[in-house]
Amino acid sequence: MKSGIFTCFLLLGFCVHAFGQNNASLSGFVYDEESGEALIGVNVYIPELQRGSSTNVSGYYIIPKLPQGDYTLVCDYLGYQTYTSKLSINIGEQKVHAVRLASGIVEGEIVEVIADSIRVSRKLYEKDISKVQLSARQISQIPQVAEADLLRSLQTLPGILPVSDYSSALHVRGGSSDQNLYLLDGTDVYNPEHAFGLFSTFNTDAIKHVEISKGGFNAAYGGRLSSILDVNNLDGNRERFEGKAAISLLSAKTTLQMPLGSSGAISASIRRTYFDQTIGRAIDDIPDYYFYDGNIKAFWELNPQNKITVSLYGGRDDLSLNFNNKSTDKAGLNLDWGNSTASIRWTRVFSPQLFANFWLTGSRFSSTFDLGDLLAADERNKVTDITAKGNLEYHHSSKWLLKFGFEQKEIRTSYKQNFPGGKVDVENRPRHSVAYLQNNWRPTAAWDIELGLRYSSFQSKKNFQDLAPRFSAKYRLSETINLKAAAGIYYQYLHRIPQTFTSDIWTTSNAYQDQSRASHLIFGFQKEVANDYQLEIEGYYKDYGNLYRFNPTFITELEPGGFQDNGDPIYTNTKGIFNQGDGYSQGVELLLRKDVGAVTGWIGYSYSDTKYQFDAINDGLEFAPRHDRSSTVNLVATIDLKNAWRSLNGNLMQADKRRWTFGINFVYGSGQPITLPGSAYLAGDAPGAPEQGINYFPSQFNGYRLPYYSRLDLSINYRREFKSFTMEPYLQVFNIGNRKNVWFVQYDFTDQKSDIDTINMFPILPTFGVNFTF
Repeated sequence: MKSGIFTCFLLLGFCVHAFGQNNASLSGFVYDEESGEALIGVNVYIPELQRGSSTNVSGYYIIPKLPQGDYTLVCDYLGYQTYTSKLSINIGEQKVHAVRLASGIVEGEIVEVIADSIRVSRKLYEKDISKVQLSARQISQIPQVAEADLLRSLQTLPGILPVSDYSSALHVRGGSSDQNLYLLDGTDVYNPEHAFGLFSTFNTDAIKHVEISKGGFNAAYGGRLSSILDVNNLDGNRERFEGKAAISLLSAKTTLQMPLGSSGAISASIRRTYFDQTIGRAIDDIPDYYFYDGNIKAFWELNPQNKITVSLYGGRDDLSLNFNNKSTDKAGLNLDWGNSTASIRWTRVFSPQLFANFWLTGSRFSSTFDLGDLLAADERNKVTDITAKGNLEYHHSSKWLLKFGFEQKEIRTSYKQNFPGGKVDVENRPRHSVAYLQNNWRPTAAWDIELGLRYSSFQSKKNFQDLAPRFSAKYRLSETINLKAAAGIYYQYLHRIPQTFTSDIWTTSNAYQDQSRASHLIFGFQKEVANDYQLEIEGYYKDYGNLYRFNPTFITELEPGGFQDNGDPIYTNTKGIFNQGDGYSQGVELLLRKDVGAVTGWIGYSYSDTKYQFDAINDGLEFAPRHDRSSTVNLVATIDLKNAWRSLNGNLMQADKRRWTFGINFVYGSGQPITLPGSAYLAGDAPGAPEQGINYFPSQFNGYRLPYYSRLDLSINYRREFKSFTMEPYLQVFNIGNRKNVWFVQYDFTDQKSDIDTINMFPILPTFGVNFTF
């Protein structure tokens, strides 16, 4: 299967390569002028022809089938000066033109925006529906709990929700957190969180580009039902040595970049928390916890047609908790878990019109858990994923773009647990084969229609074969308004068993759990407002089939697959672990965003209605999941105080060695669903027992709502440039109003009376730190 898919697509690539040899075209890579870093998502445009493109994940662009003539090439990218160049195209010429973009701030000079820069409405038109892009700078300016964090920043966007302050997991448009595909330099990441939700796997100082698709994603992506988060780290500075370092109350980190000869570069980052070495040493009741992570990425440009990129990541969490520090017994728990990823990417320009990326990736997530001397119990959990894949693009003309690719995964999931009286030993080794084909057709300058088809073969203890059609369309209604739509079917073959605070357990579709399915239908409206503002309104509907929810009474349904020598059972399958059900989610999202000027940020609103239905839960009636919030409002703003003052006084923006920046993050969310007791009764261990305890019988499952959630975060940054380095101290205050947002409700029964206690989320949390760039 693997060799057949690869051979078919390789032959297809050579056919289209030969077919397009005699067409005139303009192509090349777009780089950062200072670092030589390839830039993703740059808008490239020829105004005389009203034709353009955008750079792909490798920074490559092409405008095919150009008539002979003299043209202006315009390149526009957030944070950079608009680039223009006069070019002449001859008949049949395949012109290669590399572009180097200069930073938007030039020391001692006034930055002027030229009149023929690309309009906001055209940038919106080029973007796929439900896709949001953020730069590392935008992420770093949003006030956070401890330090800038990618996943928590994404939670400020409409349609993306957290379940609580203690988690950075993403719930996208009603979906659960396991329905998101996380990619780091092309490699799947199976557990993107560190403990307690304060930090995610992704170090923001190492990030080059981030984009998240909240739904309707094309045939190149699959394996998850709700969203795709694609993160690309820095390749490295090709021109000079460059470094960043940061220290805060909880962690320290550094990122270094340098050239590799004249044809490559390398970047490396490392981060560690030191909570265990400071407060943890002074206060006995605080758990001994720390994590570290790091990544290395290097690339080599072998020649203009071939590039090799290598990316490595590793991280580990370690948590030890002693239940009684005064006792000599080691009664407590020990947990450690972490991710390791590696990828090799070959970027190949077969011809100006045929471009390809091929990856060989590996991903491993593992966790261990034991209870020390308290109980003879331990747990081992592991997921490994070895993948070979390729993505190819053939730009036939300005009207036709063909994308096709393949993916081959060798997956292994392993879960082992020893406990008094038994043992769990569940292992799966599925093979996942994928092929996709999609075609972009632009019949006129106003229309862009995309049709795609994704084939998946998942071979486990039960084999699954699925075809997933995809469709999207864009229409330019006017110079300032775009209309968009998307629809598709999506399949997921991995299922998750959640665990409190720690790493979740992954299992795969098999004889007991079928594949999950979702269908998406999305409509979008986009408008350019007052030149610099982006207004996006989207409505969506998602239908779910074969959802899986952990069954808390699974122990009554387990059947042993064998027995140990002492007669204790061995459980070797996942029968009874999950309840199976269906569901739907529908909603409307509004986003007003401004990316340029002294004041930047966005205002978002989302309305969502999510319902699940499981035969074994709530008597088979529909219910709202815990992560559901009907209405959410987000306000994120970054204010460059000096340039804001100059703007008010009518002065053009000018570079300065000192800069004050003020950050605001406000969120309001309607209450989450909760199950309350409907009645209570007294019961003893045996009939007539003198001691009786209180037991609660639940009311309607998730039939009530907690109070609304509200929080305001503020930050202030001071940036000072010196001769050889830049220093940026900052102060952040999370939940500055100290609002007591309710996490859950706890019931206690004492002296025949019921006491109700509310357990709250994070109180006011001030933190400070300093960043250095050199």
